[in-house]
Amino acid sequence: MDLTLSPQEESFREELRAWLAINHPGKEPEGDEASFEFRRDWQRRLAADRWAGLSWPEQYGGRGATLVEQAIFNEELAAARAPSMANVLGLLMGGPVVIAHGTEEQKERYLGPILNADEIWCQGFSEPESGSDLASLKTRAVRSDGGWVVTGQKVWTTLAERAKWCMLVARTDPDAPKHQGITYFVMDMDQEAVQVRPLVQITGEPEFNELFLEEAFVPDENVVGGTGNGWGVAITTLMHERSGIAFALQVQLKVALGELIDLIREQGLEGDPIVRQRLGQLYIEAETLRLNAWRGLTQIMKTGMPGPEGSLPKWQWSDINQALTELSMDVRGLEAPRADSDWTYRFLRARANSIEGGTTEILKNIIAERVLGLPRMR
Repeated sequence: MDLTLSPQEESFREELRAWLAINHPGKEPEGDEASFEFRRDWQRRLAADRWAGLSWPEQYGGRGATLVEQAIFNEELAAARAPSMANVLGLLMGGPVVIAHGTEEQKERYLGPILNADEIWCQGFSEPESGSDLASLKTRAVRSDGGWVVTGQKVWTTLAERAKWCMLVARTDPDAPKHQGITYFVMDMDQEAVQVRPLVQITGEPEFNELFLEEAFVPDENVVGGTGNGWGVAITTLMHERSGIAFALQVQLKVALGELIDLIREQGLEGDPIVRQRLGQLYIEAETLRLNAWRGLTQIMKTGMPGPEGSLPKWQWSDINQALTELSMDVRGLEAPRADSDWTYRFLRARANSIEGGTTEILKNIIAERVLGLPRMR
């Protein structure tokens, strides 16, 4: 693995930095609605110059960027503290899956509105009794005239309250083995048969949702990858999710570490040996995350597809970010419980890191079985 960037890659970084210097939208406003519209406008600005779907083929509005260029892009946006884009799930998962498995008609229909944030996407995978073990899902789809009728429940559905489309997996053959008989749908959220109920977190935010499907209709043309092939399409979705976030996460950690160092100095604890030891360990682990992100990228470049190695950076980031916010609380002492502090919010929000995007326990199993080749857990 050679971490030296080529002249072309260095030129790409400089072009992006110059663009960000001119186009950076500034600080994100407070309030859910104002924040969302701010991020939608930001995505549209990126899409206008073909930055939003950077690695997508040029004919679909991207730049056909290399994996290294995509990694540089994620690093630079995180380093510049640029806001996230509004349609993050559509860009990171929905679009790449449609490009990989969709028909030409589906590509024509969905990809443009994803790039421009005109149509927001959410992900209907997890269920109340089927989270980490996705193949045990119970949501069922039954044949109907011209399509499917879907009944069931989904949970932890980010952006469901704003989404036009849902990446939905449902069981279409109840007699098939559990990893078979599953189909991947693009479901229209704008129908009475789909109910969205918010789930309020410990931070006070309704960031996640429950979905209740009571005979929701999905036409045949909204099946992606063919009937009964949903497991393979879903795995593509999850691998893109986990491999795509590593570079942004490792830079965000480095930024947060810098802010934590400032906090430690403000509290006059820069000479405390225990604080220094914990801070040093965090820095080492953050650097390990960065190197593992590059190692995972190298593997993708060899095989052409994200692999199980993409689970490792997400697991690492969860542990490091939780440890970082815990140290910030200890450093703040009696001020730590104050609810109006950004550090308190970070500490509370970090509790979800080891659950969202795949629980740490499941990610450990993936690494053990599919990367290290250890015996399967029974």
